[in-house]
Amino acid sequence: MTQESHRKSSKMGKGDPKKPRGKMSSYAFFVQTCREEHKKKHPDASVNFSEFSKKCSERWKTMSSKEKGKFEDMAKADKLRYEKEMKNYVPPKGETKKKFKDPNAPKRPPSAFFLFCSEFRPKIKGEHPGLSIGDVAKKLGEMWNNTAADDKQPYEKKAAKLKEKYEKDIAAYRAKGKVDAGKKVVAKAEKSKKKKEEEEDEDEDEEDEDDEEEEEEEDEDDDDDE
Repeated sequence: MTQESHRKSSKMGKGDPKKPRGKMSSYAFFVQTCREEHKKKHPDASVNFSEFSKKCSERWKTMSSKEKGKFEDMAKADKLRYEKEMKNYVPPKGETKKKFKDPNAPKRPPSAFFLFCSEFRPKIKGEHPGLSIGDVAKKLGEMWNNTAADDKQPYEKKAAKLKEKYEKDIAAYRAKGKVDAGKKVVAKAEKSKKKKEEEEDEDEDEEDEDDEEEEEEEDEDDDDDE
């Protein structure tokens, strides 16, 4: 086996085959459907991935919310499937199980740069529809670096407020978690105490039965003596 083929085979062997398949987005389901449609229409034709991706992206942009709804429902169902499977998944020995994220936990606040990107990304996409995601991100980075400190302030102030809110929310969330954990500990302790009391009652009943048997034996001995 060559070094290259060994590297490929070892790469393929990596990962746990029992690990749940990752969740798919609504757009991923849409692309999958497009690929299946293309295969049916052109079973022998080879697919140019970059061209195919571009066509899918253009088609997705022109679709109505109603048309996208079907794929969004598929994504929601797949997310539930993934979360359920991940709860029951036990990773192989030596691997650490990825911490399951609570969907009810407060979300981390966006940075000032992220808020800036959210505002200007649609504008850049509109002006340069052919740009890739990486190129759009690069352009946004350049814009941010060239933005004056005074113009950055509104985004920084908003980010600071969101961070403050997040810190309060996460503190309340963690406190609630501790309360819930405390309730579980108390419930477990009460259950254990009840079980112990029941066992003690059973032991007392057995002792009473033994005493009664001893008394009966003593009475029989007295009768024999007479």
